[in-house]
Amino acid sequence: MIFEMTYQVRVSDFTEGLKWYKVLLNKDPDFIPHEGFAEWEIIPGCWLQVSEGTTTEGSGPIRFGVLSIENEKSRMSKKLNVESFEIFSREEVPVRWATFNDPWGNRIGFFEYINKHEESNRVKTILENRLEI
Repeated sequence: MIFEMTYQVRVSDFTEGLKWYKVLLNKDPDFIPHEGFAEWEIIPGCWLQVSEGTTTEGSGPIRFGVLSIENEKSRMSKKLNVESFEIFSREEVPVRWATFNDPWGNRIGFFEYINKHEESNRVKTILENRLEI
């Protein structure tokens, strides 16, 4: 049974990477076990690790569910100087999505449910599952 996950990105300049990911995630790391390594718990049991090291350009993407992809696009542009990126959708896909690169070449993105009722149900399911352990 899988009950938790981590995803790691590497940055060549940890100090700058830490600053960049703090802004992206809107919070300080939840855990810094040692120098050159930080972790954020995105949702219960789902961790993003930022580690100093050789980058793997083009890795990912890791996409985060957001309530408004347009708001996040604007925030990324203003606060992190992310170049404008395109938002995609397809009739058969229940979300809109976008992908961009961090300064080290890691592919990051967002997705937003088109149907807000479906989005609300998904959030409710995630929160309920969190309590079933």
